[in-house]
Amino acid sequence: MLQINVPGFKSLTLHHLVLDFNGTLAVDGWLLPGVEEALAELSQHLAIRILTADTFGSAQSQLKNVKAALAILGPEDQSQAKREMVRTLGADHVVAIGNGRNDRGMLAEAGPGIAVIQGEGSAREACSAAHLVCPTILDALTLLRKPQRLVATLRS
Repeated sequence: MLQINVPGFKSLTLHHLVLDFNGTLAVDGWLLPGVEEALAELSQHLAIRILTADTFGSAQSQLKNVKAALAILGPEDQSQAKREMVRTLGADHVVAIGNGRNDRGMLAEAGPGIAVIQGEGSAREACSAAHLVCPTILDALTLLRKPQRLVATLRS
């Protein structure tokens, strides 16, 4: 669990980290350097779930050493499925990170939603739904590893 008080935003009690795979943790189906190590550190404090359409069919093999629950979604209603997962986990206790248009629901629903802009870019709808936007997944994960950065960005 992570407890972070963000003045003028909310007091966060986070239990879950929900992530997209392609475009967020990986580019072209390959896990980005440094992600495995960052997730290993965060898994000591948060239960990690990765939701993906698995466009390249590589999520399971790329995440074999990551302590996380992996859900591969069907082609229909992915945004709704991701939003429902956040709701099921208790939205106020979830931080979600994604980049795609199909991530917009989970980003809007989560305690904080974080959009990332990397090699695949980020859909406008994802950025609009998020509470904040980071240039890379490592920057986004560092906000959770060094929560005073999150406070500095989201406080009133």
